[in-house]
Amino acid sequence: MERLRGELKRVRFASDDGQFAVCDLLVPDRVVPVTLVGNILATRPGESVEVWGRWREDVRYGRQFAIERIEAVLPATREGVERYLASDLIEGIGPTLARRIVAHFGASTLEILDAAPERVQEVEGIGKKRAARITASWEEGRLVHKIMVFLRSHGVSNANAVRIYRTFGAQAVEVIQQNPYALSEAIFGIGFKSADRIAMQAGVLPGDLSRLRAGLLHTLGEASGEGHMYLPWELLRPRAAELLGVGEHLLADALESLRQEERVSVEASPGGETRVYAAGALRVEERAARRLRRLAQSPGLTGRPEDAALAQVERELGVALAEAQRRAVRSVFEHKLAVITGGPGTGKTTIVRAICELAERQGWRVTLAAPTGRAARRLGETTARGATTVHRLLEYSFQAGGFQRDEERPLETDLLIVDEASMVDTWLLAALAAALPATACLALVGDIDQLPSVGPGQVLRDVIDSGIAGVTRLTEIFRQAEASTIVVNAHRINAGKMPVVPARKPGELVDFYTINAEDPKQAHARIVELVTERMPRAFGLDPLQDVQILAPMHRGEVGCSKLNEALQRAFHQGKPELVRGHRRFCEGDRVMQTRNNYEAEVFNGDVGQVVALHAEENTLTVRFDEREVSYDRANLDELVLAYAITVHKSQGSEYRAVVLPMSTQHYVMLQRNLLYTAVTRARELVVVVGSEEAVRLALKNDRASERYTQLARRLRGESV
Repeated sequence: MERLRGELKRVRFASDDGQFAVCDLLVPDRVVPVTLVGNILATRPGESVEVWGRWREDVRYGRQFAIERIEAVLPATREGVERYLASDLIEGIGPTLARRIVAHFGASTLEILDAAPERVQEVEGIGKKRAARITASWEEGRLVHKIMVFLRSHGVSNANAVRIYRTFGAQAVEVIQQNPYALSEAIFGIGFKSADRIAMQAGVLPGDLSRLRAGLLHTLGEASGEGHMYLPWELLRPRAAELLGVGEHLLADALESLRQEERVSVEASPGGETRVYAAGALRVEERAARRLRRLAQSPGLTGRPEDAALAQVERELGVALAEAQRRAVRSVFEHKLAVITGGPGTGKTTIVRAICELAERQGWRVTLAAPTGRAARRLGETTARGATTVHRLLEYSFQAGGFQRDEERPLETDLLIVDEASMVDTWLLAALAAALPATACLALVGDIDQLPSVGPGQVLRDVIDSGIAGVTRLTEIFRQAEASTIVVNAHRINAGKMPVVPARKPGELVDFYTINAEDPKQAHARIVELVTERMPRAFGLDPLQDVQILAPMHRGEVGCSKLNEALQRAFHQGKPELVRGHRRFCEGDRVMQTRNNYEAEVFNGDVGQVVALHAEENTLTVRFDEREVSYDRANLDELVLAYAITVHKSQGSEYRAVVLPMSTQHYVMLQRNLLYTAVTRARELVVVVGSEEAVRLALKNDRASERYTQLARRLRGESV
């Protein structure tokens, strides 16, 4: 092998999986850049690198240097030092400040920062406070760099190296060498495959017990992400074996080892099925069932309201409830646990208002909550009462490490109404049930035909199926809702029928459109034009605030990724940007939080807007409703662009206008409840763009994906 040293100048091509790239390497003694091909790992343009490899002649592209190994090294040129200082490795330094620092210290910049980083105060524009931050970041960066020397060859990025350091400290390399799989368990952003690559290169054998254990835990984690509370061993075993590339017979000892350490729970059913739960999941399911059964069976304040009282409430609210709606209202007063389910236009909001009025007149303390901030605000607005998220209601504390409301400190309420209950997962249900006093009533309001919760379980369906709750199903669409084609089409979709487009005169605007675009590239172009030009012009919509694209998947021409990139270019081309790996952020971007960050009080699925971008410090600020949250290099990759989001992420939200791409490219995700959920997110306008065949495929696929959960049986008290 030969060795080259130089600066990565430009990446001409990079594969989607990051395993192959073609780029230019500027080598000091060569006039023409060297063409590198292979895996450049976590190195990036602007960095100085050492590359080991071999020359080869490509018939089409000429002479190339095939990478065998690549490592980042400290830069030797002034330009390289500037780029190094401006990278996201050093907090508080952006491109402009990096130029000033190098102009002041010259070729000795890195040596001075190593020996006396506090001297950055000598540079114009750097005060004591910023200097302290830069100094601390530089000191941390030196330790991170040592870790990076070890991690670079394994493809770990700058951001993840910082996280590894912050998680494991100075022992990071030692921890990784002893158990590389600790990375995937402890650090967001590092998956099993990355940890496994490090482990295999460190000499871990395919059948090593630590690897088999990690593979089982990863497979269970993926199952949880798919909504399962557990996996049958007969399914877990082959899935994990395929992931690991080993024989299934090797996994029994690994499972037993995890069971003994209580990393998993194993339950044998009377029918002979062996169920494997991740740590804590079995206890949570049992606890949720036990507490909810206790609530349903405990005496309380229930009592059928008199017809006269209900009639009085109807008059004061200016509504005339249908008989099914009256049954729904009464059920909350007749059952400790009640469920009200129905689609759009069936009057769930009116029912909740009537329940609140009746309960308050009887002296009940009524509490309103919903799983997301947007759903809670909408609930508060429609009922003219205070409403909160379930997490805030239960007083989640990052510092204390959990919910502060529980059996020891229950909620002070007589009736808890939870809206958008289809979003509640089993873990949240267990916490809610624990915090309710035994005398209280719980009413779950939601739409059983929507997609189930993002988290594991299918709470609303299981509570209904258990038979322990008073259940009211609303099916009638009321007159005021019949005027909405969105509502009519939602119910048509739910029944497996094609949506209809209302007849209209030339120039007349309606609330439901379909635009045929069989070719995905054509559909992509149509969607960008719709959002940026046609919809704002025709309907007066703000494309950054009022219009939401809901796509079935991330991939493909009309998937979230490509649509987000295209819309960012359309709205912010040429504006200052902050680059984080392959992600770019501009001021004004709509963004979404992708994980629960309890410390910052932002949660998976929260959507906000970038209101400030600080390129000098590699930080930005996002406004979520009335709150502003700062992001730095440690948590910036928790954000993604959100001009287009998946339908799953839209649950609990409502938008003035929804654009729905439908392509046969998304075949595996085309389901009736997904199409139904997307349409019901729109308040004023729906535009379906794509293939009629894709819509038909979704309508035919009415089988809800099976979720492995035993909650319904446990609620019934059955032997499971």
